[in-house]
Amino acid sequence: MPDDPAITALVEGRHGDPFSLLGPHAVEDGRIRLSAFLPGAAEVEAVDAASGRRIVRLRALHPAGFFAATSRRRRAFAYRLRVRWQSGETICIGDPYAFGPQLDASALRAFHEGRHGAPYRLLGAHPASVDGEAGVRFAVWAPNASRVSVVGEFNHWDGRRHPMRLRHDVGIWELFLPGVEPGALYKFELLDRAGRLLPLKADPYAFAAELRPNSASRVAALLPARRLGDDRAAANRRDAPISIYEVHAASWRQPGGRFPTWDELAAGLPEYAAGMGFTHVELMPVSEHPFDGSWGYQTLGQFAPSARFGDPGGLGRFVDACHRQGLGVLLDWVPAHFPSDAFGLARFDGSALYEYEDPREGFHRDWNTLIYNCSRSEVREFLAGSARYWIEHHGVDGLRVDAVASMLYRDYSRPEGEWLPNHLGGRENLEAISLLQRLNTEIGRDLPGAITVAEESTAFPGVSAPVDAGGLGFHYKWNMGWMNDTLHYIAEDPVHRRWHHDKLTFGLVYAFSENFILPISHDEVVHGKGSMLGKMPGDDWQRFANLRAYYGFMWGHPGKKLLFMGQEFAQPGEWRHDAELPWHLTGDPRHAGMQRLVRDLNHLYRDCPALHRLDCEAAGFEWIEASDAEQSVLAWARRDDAGNLVLVVCNFTPVPRSGYRLGLPDDAGSAWREALNTDAAAYGGSDRVMGQRILHAEPSRAQGRGRSLQIDLPPLGCVFLRSQ
Repeated sequence: MPDDPAITALVEGRHGDPFSLLGPHAVEDGRIRLSAFLPGAAEVEAVDAASGRRIVRLRALHPAGFFAATSRRRRAFAYRLRVRWQSGETICIGDPYAFGPQLDASALRAFHEGRHGAPYRLLGAHPASVDGEAGVRFAVWAPNASRVSVVGEFNHWDGRRHPMRLRHDVGIWELFLPGVEPGALYKFELLDRAGRLLPLKADPYAFAAELRPNSASRVAALLPARRLGDDRAAANRRDAPISIYEVHAASWRQPGGRFPTWDELAAGLPEYAAGMGFTHVELMPVSEHPFDGSWGYQTLGQFAPSARFGDPGGLGRFVDACHRQGLGVLLDWVPAHFPSDAFGLARFDGSALYEYEDPREGFHRDWNTLIYNCSRSEVREFLAGSARYWIEHHGVDGLRVDAVASMLYRDYSRPEGEWLPNHLGGRENLEAISLLQRLNTEIGRDLPGAITVAEESTAFPGVSAPVDAGGLGFHYKWNMGWMNDTLHYIAEDPVHRRWHHDKLTFGLVYAFSENFILPISHDEVVHGKGSMLGKMPGDDWQRFANLRAYYGFMWGHPGKKLLFMGQEFAQPGEWRHDAELPWHLTGDPRHAGMQRLVRDLNHLYRDCPALHRLDCEAAGFEWIEASDAEQSVLAWARRDDAGNLVLVVCNFTPVPRSGYRLGLPDDAGSAWREALNTDAAAYGGSDRVMGQRILHAEPSRAQGRGRSLQIDLPPLGCVFLRSQ
């Protein structure tokens, strides 16, 4: 029998090698000794797994519930434990300690060395059947723990009952628990290297979790892999029209004042967004997160769709509903940082495991969060695996990667002396750069058609350039400079705009240096910034007209489009994450007109190849009038690779410009018709439109060109002209 100190350590929850004591062991004469730790058991018998006949009765060797006996058998045999509890209940259970290691050594080594690629198949909780026993295989990376146990409803959250086996060479603990079923709640109980008990930890690789404020992980099977169809791959290309509707799923609609389910969202959101002409829906983070007020950007569930919206499979059903409407789905994904909640990743095994140890590297001053240590191969596996998981197993079209700038620079938002340089002495975070390049390479190689989008606010070169050309490998980058400049301009009183004309033109200096998305995101309508309508100057009519003209300018400008929910109908107040959008406003003609305009802009953008085919190419744009600051007028041509042209003219003053002469490109046609005018009555404008009147080119010079059109420009309006 084992030494008493070892048994004492086991029953006190201090033993780090439970398989050395528990389960079947050959003794000196070749017979098999069985040992089990079952607190609260009155009697324990080993019975034949096939027949149910008793093999041996185990004796109590410790009052806390340690039982053992030596059978007469000299060969390994399949058995179960028949337990009569002190309550009088009798059950028959599989013995977790009768099963050998479940994880392949080569897969563990690949994870440790950062070569596995899909660590979520290895770690976490996976329903399985082993030797005819149904149960769940648990595995967790905690190399600096001295003991790790699975705890849950199935063992009364008692960390003494199910300590795990350590795979010493890679620091992974594993255990197969027969009888545990999908849906079971669980966590991990860890002792640090010094034997100190840590707060219970949720599973970093869990596929599901409890609804906050509870924080347990929930056993769920890995969803089947999915592939994007050829139609989706084509719709995500840089020469395709991409107009994104950004959505906070918890506040788009709130039936009965609660979180909507995925199925409720699927019943309304895809049809609405598609009807509005958007090509993609982008969801703010729907991975599990503890604090509603973080909007999902402080996530702890890198593999778990939030329980706020129902079962994990519901996300896939929502994606399918979007795809049926011709909509792509992008998810916000957050690899830059994580919150310090005790049940999460922070000092997971008593050490700085997922985060950098030194706060000059590992603490985000702006967000009071921790920074992933991208120099560790296991952390790189965790993050790259998460990126792959959402695309491969939930079927989304791609990821919008949050806060990329904060990942690229070690001195991001840090004063001098409070950051550590890289090993070359520079400010770049070389390991984070390498991680981003890796995940973009793997997505491009293994998940054809999927895309990644960087929210990156600096001039870091080559964000959307291929990795083999020295870039980061993203497909698209948010154009934050364009957003800041143009919002600054449009907030100016029109009488002052002549002094800020360059805010609208400067973006074309660098417009084709990246594959840009023009973003009017949630960040522009929170924290005292006001709504889009609230940013506009002037009286009520001018505010709506200004916003209509701005949207016209945006949709005519090179670059893919992104608009946050509520702004399509000119929500007057800031967005609130805890309240439904004010949908009643769409009954007001002014807001309904704005909604109609965004719909028509989207359809025009999609229907006119000249407005999207060369969005990311300098050949798709030509200035006609960029210097008329005095009248705050801009005009340009958009073209595709087949010679089709669209002319866009914007007047950012409330003064109509009658007979404005507009030079025509050399390859322009002679007859033109108005395709869209933001001043139309249908949109709430003054209706200074040309309607079906055809404009003819005249041999009069304008803007240095030999032919021109004469056009009446509406006040605070944007006009699109198509060749006839």
